[in-house]
Amino acid sequence: MLRRTFSTPLPTAMTDAALEDPPSPCIGVCQMHPETLLCEGCYRTAEEIEHWWDYTPQEKHAVLAVTQERLDKIIDGTYFD
Repeated sequence: MLRRTFSTPLPTAMTDAALEDPPSPCIGVCQMHPETLLCEGCYRTAEEIEHWWDYTPQEKHAVLAVTQERLDKIIDGTYFD
């Protein structure tokens, strides 16, 4: 299985103690947007959704940081720039 490496650094305030296993960001709106190829509910890619349960807590936190960046770009209209 190929594992994606996340380049988004975690905030420096996050210590090992703070890296508890976060819950899945799934909210039950499981539809992939045809243009962004992101889930319309949680803004993850199909690969991120598929591998969520295999990721380490640190990888999960990185995915959550990336999904927030994606959402911010979608909201401000710069996602496709």
